[in-house]
Amino acid sequence: MVREIDMYRELDMDPMLCQQIDRLKNDACLPTDELRQLLAVCDQPAVRAYLAEQARTVQKTIFGQTVYMRGLIEFTNYCQNDCHYCGIRKSNRNVSRYRLTNDEILDCCAAGHRKGFRTFVLQGGEDPFYTDERLLRLIKQIKQNWPDCALTLSVGEKPFSSYAAYRRAGADRYLLRHETADPGHYSALHPANLTAAKRQRCLADLKRLGYQTGCGFMVGSPGQTREHLLSDLLFMKRFQPEMAGIGPFLPHHDTPYKNQPAGSFELTLALISILRLLLPNLLLSATTALGTIHPEGREQGILAGANVVMPNLSPEPVRDQYCLYDNKLNSGAESGEGLSDLAGRLAGIGYKLVVARGDYMDHRSTAFCNPAGQPLTGKSGEHMPA
Repeated sequence: MVREIDMYRELDMDPMLCQQIDRLKNDACLPTDELRQLLAVCDQPAVRAYLAEQARTVQKTIFGQTVYMRGLIEFTNYCQNDCHYCGIRKSNRNVSRYRLTNDEILDCCAAGHRKGFRTFVLQGGEDPFYTDERLLRLIKQIKQNWPDCALTLSVGEKPFSSYAAYRRAGADRYLLRHETADPGHYSALHPANLTAAKRQRCLADLKRLGYQTGCGFMVGSPGQTREHLLSDLLFMKRFQPEMAGIGPFLPHHDTPYKNQPAGSFELTLALISILRLLLPNLLLSATTALGTIHPEGREQGILAGANVVMPNLSPEPVRDQYCLYDNKLNSGAESGEGLSDLAGRLAGIGYKLVVARGDYMDHRSTAFCNPAGQPLTGKSGEHMPA
């Protein structure tokens, strides 16, 4: 006990707070009042450092020092929605709109597969052009051509019947950020035709259909309070997503929130650590927004407890046009062409990028103690996929 008290003094932390974090790590839960207390101070340097240390312990126990990669294909920037924070919102007339053809999408997959990607993420705005018929044809083509790969969809809110059809066609996973669990805050960020209740109903539908389901939220979105963040954490703990992505809010110059400040990098990292402790087996992304707001954002996200990265496989000419926020990264280590750079950066912090689907598994399974996959270290002389 004396040694523990000395350690807390070195960290300049209240011993009771450290004990709360220890209980969160050991039990994967905290009483709501204690979680609220932790959220109030989690971005303080000493608290954030201790959270990250405990999150890394859980991360490495379950996944080793493995980072999974997903190949992101942003296939359309048309969107029928008018979300107040989004650069590709319907009413933004300054966007150069595009849609990739099926052949272009399949070419992205082929190039990604050669580079070692074993998960493809089809992400786009809610584009009415992509009817169920068109999406089903695309899903079947991808799964037929690359049966060893997982396919993740991120195409927004759909009827249950559509989700069911995509699942039958072979889609494995679905990303649908809940954005914010608080209905009032959700209404402040979205037009009246979009509601938190409908968003959460879609997530429940996806779970029911057997998708590996991902949700997430922005940190520092306009009007957000710590109480809103508490609601997000409690929602995710109840929902038990298999995947999650959180990142700082970043403004876009052609939206109503163009003059709002960006979300906090430090608070985002603290929340990544808390999510790792709350949901130990979560497939948790170090998002592009983290890399955009800080030159070492991706690496810091991994060190805070994340274990997934999503390099961009979209054709280079359209990458700048899928601009959800200003200065969005899409080149270098954020691109499919930059895998060697990415692997080297991760090796520099003690992690390895692997060729593997990186499916969700219960953390109690021994299969995750030694994750399968070919390491991509990026070191000189070691093999990298062509």
